[in-house]
Amino acid sequence: MTRIRTLVTGATGYVGGRLAPRLVEAGHAVRVLVRDPLKLQDVPWADEVEVAKGDLGDPASLRDAFEDVDVVYYLVHSMAKGHGKDFADIEAENAENVARAAVAAGVKRIVYLGGLHPDGPLSKHLESRRHVGEILMASGVPTIVLQAGIVIGSGSASFEMIRHLTEILPYMPAPRWVRNHIQPIAVRDVLHYLIEAATVEGDINRTFDIGGPDILRYGQAMNGYAVEAGLRQRGIASLPLLTPTLASHWVNLVTPVPRAIAVPLVQSLQYECVVRENDIDAVIPPPEEGLLTYRKAVHLALEREQRGLVETSWRGAAVGGAVADALPSDPDWAGHTVFVDDRSGHSSAPPEQLWRIIEAIGGKNGWYSFPLAWSIRGWMDRLVGGVGLRRGRRDADHLNTGDALDWWRVERIDRGHELVLRAEMKVPGRAWLQLVSESDGKGGSFYRQRAVFFPKGLAGRLYWWSILPFHGIIFSGMAARITAAAAAAARKESAAPARV
Repeated sequence: MTRIRTLVTGATGYVGGRLAPRLVEAGHAVRVLVRDPLKLQDVPWADEVEVAKGDLGDPASLRDAFEDVDVVYYLVHSMAKGHGKDFADIEAENAENVARAAVAAGVKRIVYLGGLHPDGPLSKHLESRRHVGEILMASGVPTIVLQAGIVIGSGSASFEMIRHLTEILPYMPAPRWVRNHIQPIAVRDVLHYLIEAATVEGDINRTFDIGGPDILRYGQAMNGYAVEAGLRQRGIASLPLLTPTLASHWVNLVTPVPRAIAVPLVQSLQYECVVRENDIDAVIPPPEEGLLTYRKAVHLALEREQRGLVETSWRGAAVGGAVADALPSDPDWAGHTVFVDDRSGHSSAPPEQLWRIIEAIGGKNGWYSFPLAWSIRGWMDRLVGGVGLRRGRRDADHLNTGDALDWWRVERIDRGHELVLRAEMKVPGRAWLQLVSESDGKGGSFYRQRAVFFPKGLAGRLYWWSILPFHGIIFSGMAARITAAAAAAARKESAAPARV
């Protein structure tokens, strides 16, 4: 097989993060384009790809990344405004930048993952994805646009939405779109088409619909999940007054999917999104074992989540409006108002045991202090469109740079020593939480915990002062319980019988 030189954009995303290592396995040369290379430093395939730093919104940064590339994968999809621009304008501008860079570099093919849609007027998000495909196909570079139905796989936003709606609500008042037809596709099969698209010969320049073998109503998809999860099938009542906007608020409240992602997902469900042609079969045959059925895809997704084998997740998607600045070093604070809450403690546990507690914090493991207060703050964040606490974590025990962790994002991890989390909740300012494990030189460990908040205007200052009394309870309890949990875990390990 010919070794193809590929460039994957969106490599820190749900699909791109799975595609890059599989292209390597297929024998291709892989370069990935990311805005922040640090987000890939902990992925297991980082040493097998070339990492290029760039931004689709900055044409100059694309020049070197596109050089000597045969195939470009366009896997970036914006879901929020930025720098005063509408997301559709940003998407169109990014697509035009990619098209120009591909032409200038002599790229032989572009592969774009879009979405299934009917003819006629579309939601703003579906229309934007359709328009991006048109821009790329008009570039002069042969482009394959794969238009996929909702993607089912461990960690996908569509799967998480179906799962939580089904698990939380034994009876669901639902909008009329629960009766619309969808054609889900397993993420495994999406990856099959993407990988094979790199080797398609000729100047094919068109869209192809791709979907799984099952056409279902959305309500049937929810009950299909219930069967695979061992739950009773859910009663679903269609309510014509539940508008897309109200429905997206409802999804935001009862599932971990934040409003920025829930809105486009709900809007896309207003339409009958099914495969209208099967022309892809003549260009890229289905996998030898066939396309996965919906219930089989759900079964595999549940199995992988239960085994902690989630490769990538929608949680890794950037949150619109969330601060993306790094935690400033102390000298950078000069001239700025900053509020700091410092806590420390000592544990009889060795530093590596303390670190295991730190790295496993959040998600189902909790935050070791006043869980009701954390839950209330999470619900407050959800009510104003934030991510809240329900986002959880990708893996129960291990974190990587860039991972989502409830309403935080892992900004930096010095494994065994330091964890820095950046807040993505709705707050009037910028916030970080730093947790550190250090040796005391005597077999035990020191724990350091620092919350840092840069307020924005009067609202930021009032916010900090209003929650200051709770910090005394939450943060002091957190430090005490984390050190105690490490000591308890160390005692348990030492009391366990030695393995022969």
